[in-house]
Amino acid sequence: MANITWTADPAHSEVVFKVKHLMITTVTGYFRKFEIVVETETDDFKTSKKIEFIADISSIDTHNEQRDTHLKSADFFNAEEQSQLRFVGNKYETDGDEVSLHGDLTIRGTTKPITLKVEFGGIVVDPYGQTKAGFTIDGKVSRKEFGLMWNAVTEAGSVVVSDDVKIHAEIQLVKQNVPVAAKQ
Repeated sequence: MANITWTADPAHSEVVFKVKHLMITTVTGYFRKFEIVVETETDDFKTSKKIEFIADISSIDTHNEQRDTHLKSADFFNAEEQSQLRFVGNKYETDGDEVSLHGDLTIRGTTKPITLKVEFGGIVVDPYGQTKAGFTIDGKVSRKEFGLMWNAVTEAGSVVVSDDVKIHAEIQLVKQNVPVAAKQ
């Protein structure tokens, strides 16, 4: 049986990160350029054979050009030497209504296992005949575990940027191919 390939619909997907600034507010950022490829045996994502997400570090957008430039620098993501952030899922696990996606996240050449909470929105056929699947994904990582060590301290002793980074994604996948056996 041939695998079914699903890819991100960029017009209906977004990948967001949130970090506390001065420990009093949250700064929100986006990866504007990313790719997602999922391969399944059927329309049931529990049959996933491949789950891969790649974000282009140069596409970071926090609505502040100076901050974006700093995030791309060697102080943080080091985009000149490490141009991509990569997540490779290795287990899509369901427990009742709870869904977890386990995998390896690579930032700045450091790979660590993480677990993301997944909410499966379902599968529909859009008005153009495309089969689409929707997901909401949430997680949290320690930026320092991935070598993003830069920090400063205010006069009062507070840190400027928190270690915890919250991840939120709204993903719409588009089915790219249907196995020949399924068409008959």
